Amino acid sequence: MKDACTCILMLLIQTQLFFRSAETSMYSKDSAPMLVLPLKTQEISTGSLPRAPNKLPFTHNVTLTVSLAVGTPSQNVTMVLDTGSELSWLQCNTTRSGQPVFFPNRSSSYSPVTCSSLTCTTRTQDLSIPASCDSRNLCHAVLSYADASSSEGNLALDNFNVGGSNFPDTVFGCMDSGYSSNSDEDSKTTGLMGMNRGSLSFVSQMGFKKFSYCISGSDFSGVLLLGDANLTWLIPLNYTPLVQISTPLPYFDRVAYTVQLEGIKVSDKLLQLPKSVFEPDHTGAGQTMVDSGTQFTFLLGPAYTALRAEFVNQTSAVLRVLEEPEFVFQGAMDLCFRVPMNRTNIPEVPSVSLVFRGAEIVVSGERLLYRVPGQVRGSDEVYCFTFGNSDLLAIEAYVIGHHHQQNVWVEFDLEKSRIGFARLHCDLARPRFGVYRSHNF
Repeated sequence: MKDACTCILMLLIQTQLFFRSAETSMYSKDSAPMLVLPLKTQEISTGSLPRAPNKLPFTHNVTLTVSLAVGTPSQNVTMVLDTGSELSWLQCNTTRSGQPVFFPNRSSSYSPVTCSSLTCTTRTQDLSIPASCDSRNLCHAVLSYADASSSEGNLALDNFNVGGSNFPDTVFGCMDSGYSSNSDEDSKTTGLMGMNRGSLSFVSQMGFKKFSYCISGSDFSGVLLLGDANLTWLIPLNYTPLVQISTPLPYFDRVAYTVQLEGIKVSDKLLQLPKSVFEPDHTGAGQTMVDSGTQFTFLLGPAYTALRAEFVNQTSAVLRVLEEPEFVFQGAMDLCFRVPMNRTNIPEVPSVSLVFRGAEIVVSGERLLYRVPGQVRGSDEVYCFTFGNSDLLAIEAYVIGHHHQQNVWVEFDLEKSRIGFARLHCDLARPRFGVYRSHNF
């Protein structure tokens, strides 16, 4: 278990800034220390994080990166934090001039994984492309992503030091080649940290049975907790079970955080949709994934069409629809509005509730309308509805993005196979964990 239960790791989400490493004196009910790790977010306007083949190639507004140490002696690396991916990897191609890389030949604890090992033959079963054997009898991995990005190299073991806690023999990909559709952003990081439910993901390898986060709706700061904590001060969470299937299906990601969406409400009006609209079919198409790596929320065609029509109907007196059929924001968001630039606040609009089995996420106010940068029509700015149509991206899934998880405490309980939600002002959560806003923020 690598002493995973003896510590709680906390990451501080901070836009465009680094926080210094700090160890707090706060303890959980088990007297486990809570460690604060530096986490940086950088805003991007184009491109996307690498996604698995059955994930969405969305543009991301914010890329979350965490700094840690790998190897002996340790080398500082920066990794993209992604709950939608499994295998963590580092760039090991030392010919990348002026770009961050990990040097395996400088680490005495580095060890390549052979293709005959159980790690290669068994633990790679959830990877979208099966591992292979290279000419040196080493386990070879090829990661292919929906945005046409790819990464290729060998699996290896090394020490990962996270917030002062050491995790020896962590499996990761030491990548020496690949293609990036967003090379400018990728050149700023050393690799990617996968956080899904696969056996090789970071959270699985470290043995954490629970993690949670809360993202502020005002400044994108917040907290991410790895491990268990005493949250008795928090309002009770409502849990919804993770959907799991034993039979592999072509369009169902078995290691994603999949829940059962049961309905959608606009204000208090439940959309009249058959249950079959929200249930995966015989191919696995139609699963609902909670993914902090995706910005907005995307619904399959029938659900999106019904939501779009009802939202337009209930806002007709306060919002003016942008009558430009060719304008589709991010390739999937075709409901946009013209809002006068002289307004200090967006018009009051009805809430949208995502109803799950046993839990609910209520999206309201500014989280429902997103101002599209640089889009002006006369004296109006363009705002788009923050729900998109998965069908326009040829994606057979519902995805709940982080934009609609703001000011919501989200807990991933892996041991009990469930996700908990609680509405919470995340700015109030930080001080309870000894985390305060930077004076420079």
